[in-house]
Amino acid sequence: MRMNKVSKRLALITSILLSSPSFAKKDDSGLGHDYRTFNSGGEIEYGKIGDSYTSDLTVYVAGNQFMAMEKLMTDFQSKHPKIKKIYLETIPPGQILKGQILKQGEINGQKTAQNPDLFASVNLGHLKKLKKKGVMNEYKVYVHNKLELMVAKGNPKNIKGAKDLGRDDLVQSHPNPKTEGIFKFYGSQMLKDLGLHDKVTGGKICRSCWAIEGKTWFTSRHHRETPRRIEKGEADVGIVWATEVQHAKAEGRPIEGVKIAAPYNMQDKVSYAIGKLTTGRNPANADTFLAYLSTDTAQNIYASYGFGKASADELKIKTIP
Repeated sequence: MRMNKVSKRLALITSILLSSPSFAKKDDSGLGHDYRTFNSGGEIEYGKIGDSYTSDLTVYVAGNQFMAMEKLMTDFQSKHPKIKKIYLETIPPGQILKGQILKQGEINGQKTAQNPDLFASVNLGHLKKLKKKGVMNEYKVYVHNKLELMVAKGNPKNIKGAKDLGRDDLVQSHPNPKTEGIFKFYGSQMLKDLGLHDKVTGGKICRSCWAIEGKTWFTSRHHRETPRRIEKGEADVGIVWATEVQHAKAEGRPIEGVKIAAPYNMQDKVSYAIGKLTTGRNPANADTFLAYLSTDTAQNIYASYGFGKASADELKIKTIP
């Protein structure tokens, strides 16, 4: 009888946890994996937001790099064992800039540090804003990417390229133009160049919403949401980074990619820029990581996930213009 009561109590607790909004959200889209703590020895912890205040290195970067981060950070720590704890966020850079650096932000009800040691974005303009605030002076470009279309495995809608986004029979899932640089700076420009911007977006600027009801969904975090929406049959196509298609296929997910022809894929414009905040707690460790990004090992790790390598000149530290 006593064991039966214990079993019922455990079942009740499990039920409550599984039904809680925070757990459901994390389980549904993998959002918890965008807040990771890398510990020396290889242990990775998820969702420990408080580590942003206490780690040996705190790094906030554009979310579309999430797939390369485990291998990159593990290799970095193996080479620099004195940096025992690294707190990493991989979420839209606009969201980081506006909601966590320029003002006090919260994640899952917990305050997050406004002074990461390093901040990286797909748009140098974000770093320029930090320079104007007096908290960042230098940067370097360390990797490149390009746009691609994500579709269901087998490409059931027979989508051939970006021009097909003008078709009336497609339900689309795209990064939102408020916080996701991939769309704000690149995807929207591609659609304008193709003469399709108003048709696809309806001119709407919002997040986690229907830009055009039943036709175009704007995500909150596209690298988590768009693959899931396509897998569930909630969307036919989405603008993503080429690296995200490669990663999803490597995981065995039932999706594939449709190439976007240059120059519409923005391959000559997409550059990832990173800089050290003058307010960071660990400036020496930040410098060590910046130097590591210029190594062949780091560049090869990024390349193995489909990113384009930076040139020797790009990898030099420069003053933010």
